[in-house]
Amino acid sequence: MTSKKNNNRIEVVKTWKLYMGGAFPRSESGRSTEVTNAGGRIVGHVCRASRKDLRDAVDTARKAAEGWARRSGYNRGQILYRMAEMAEGRRDELTRAIVDCRGGSTAEARRETDATIDRLVSMAGWTDKVDQVHGCRNQVAGAFHDMSIPEPMGVVGVIAPKKPSLLGLVSLIAPALATGSVVVALGSEPHPIPTVLLGEICATSDVPDGVVNLLTGRTNELLPHFASHRNLNAVMAAGLSAKQRKELQVGAVDALTRTRPSLDSKPFDDDDYWTSPAILAPYLEIKTLWHPIGS
Repeated sequence: MTSKKNNNRIEVVKTWKLYMGGAFPRSESGRSTEVTNAGGRIVGHVCRASRKDLRDAVDTARKAAEGWARRSGYNRGQILYRMAEMAEGRRDELTRAIVDCRGGSTAEARRETDATIDRLVSMAGWTDKVDQVHGCRNQVAGAFHDMSIPEPMGVVGVIAPKKPSLLGLVSLIAPALATGSVVVALGSEPHPIPTVLLGEICATSDVPDGVVNLLTGRTNELLPHFASHRNLNAVMAAGLSAKQRKELQVGAVDALTRTRPSLDSKPFDDDDYWTSPAILAPYLEIKTLWHPIGS
C-alpha cells in the first residue's frame, strides 16, 4: 500500500509547559507565547507564567529547601553530575533548540551546549569543598575558638539573560544547587525553549521535586514580583537593563531580599571565573561561631 505525500499537512507544534515541583503544569493564566526562529517560522509555544505561578513555584521551593540543604555535598554532586549525563544524552536536541530560537550556526550552538554540560560537571566537583574553601578558623585576641561556616542562602530567585539562553541559565542555577540552595528561575524571554528542555533534564536526573523550578514568560511582568516576594532569600540576575536593575534593587528593599542584579559582569564563556570559588560566594551566608576555650 502506498501513500501520497500531503503537502498541505499542518505541523503539530509543541506547547512547552512550566517545570514546578517535579511536574509540568500549564500556566494558571492559560496564556502562551509563540516562539519563532530567525526565519519567522513558529517552532513552539511556551507557557507565559503569571504572578501566581511565581508564588506557587516559591512555595514549592520553600518546602524542598530544608531537605536539599541537609543532603551531603557528595550527594548533591552526584545529582549535578547526573544532570550533566542527561544533558550529554540530549546534546543534539539542546543544540537544535538553541539554533531554532536564536539562529546562528550549529557549531556556535554546539559550543554553548558543551560549555553548559562542562559547567554542570565543574559545579558537581565543588559541592563537597564549599566548607573548606569558604569557611575558616579565625584568629581572635581572647580565649575563644572562632569559626566561620558557610550555609546555603535558601530559596534563590534567578532571572536568566536573553543570551546565551542555556549557558547563562545554568551558570546562575548550578552554583545555587552546589551550595545547597533551591531555585526558582525565569528563563530567557526571547529564547525560552532551552529553559523548558532543562526542566525535562531535571525531571530525569534525580533532582528532588521542588529543588529546581523553571518559568517562562515576560521579564518586565515578573521582575517586580521576584523583587518584592518575601519568601525569596535572594535574587540573582543577568542581562538586565539599567532600569530593570534599579527596579530589582528598589523592590527588594522592603522584603530585605539580597540581590545581585548584574552577575553577567564576566562573559559566560569565561571558564576561569564561572568555575571558580568566587561564583559560589553570592549564594552563601556565613555564620560565625564563638566558643570559649576550656581550662
